Amino acid sequence: MSKRIVIIEDEADIVELVRYNFRKDGFEVQSFSRGKEGLEHLRRNSADLVILDIMLPDQDGFEVCKRLRAEPRLKSVPVIFLTAKGEEIDRVLGLEIGGDDYVVKPFSPRELVARAKAVMRRQERAVETVEMIEAGDLRLDSRTHEVSVHGRRVELSTLEFKLLHFLASNPRRIFSRDRLLDEVWGRDRFVTPRTVDVHMRRLREKVEVRADKPLYLQTVRGAGYRFSGKPASEPAN
Repeated sequence: MSKRIVIIEDEADIVELVRYNFRKDGFEVQSFSRGKEGLEHLRRNSADLVILDIMLPDQDGFEVCKRLRAEPRLKSVPVIFLTAKGEEIDRVLGLEIGGDDYVVKPFSPRELVARAKAVMRRQERAVETVEMIEAGDLRLDSRTHEVSVHGRRVELSTLEFKLLHFLASNPRRIFSRDRLLDEVWGRDRFVTPRTVDVHMRRLREKVEVRADKPLYLQTVRGAGYRFSGKPASEPAN
């Protein structure tokens, strides 16, 4: 089955250029010139990737991306920003609100197609990961991004879930802060190793019985963090 691409872009020449190059590679392509129209289509139909301009006539692409990420059925659809806004602050914002890649105009159509394929491969690998993880009274469901402890549902942010899921998928392995940044935040990150400590503290407050004596999310002094596959009989730091 062909992959489905949705373009939300108001420049007709750009739309035709992108459409031509993706169709040449066997993709199905639909386009919309306004953010509202694109969102309504995505709510009714499936898509494998969204290519999104920022400067749209009715609402900016950042707002469109935020709305995509707020809807359970759409929050995992990959988004590539395609825009003339090339300042670092715009790139950072685009990635922080949930964009998977950021391409600045003028651009190479072949490179855009290659980047799109890379983003979709990453998404497919994520889908292939273990769907349900259980450790003691902790349960993670990667299909729904639901986490429960002692049968009680725990609300996590997207990054908190990704961090917990990665560690829980590799029980008892020790990961440095830099390695966790690469694995969870990705290469296009604009954060420091301290960010890992902040998210780990928040995770412990949500999933541990005692955040100061964690059973699951353990610190290995001088090395990093690990996930205990089963709760220890005695809490460990």
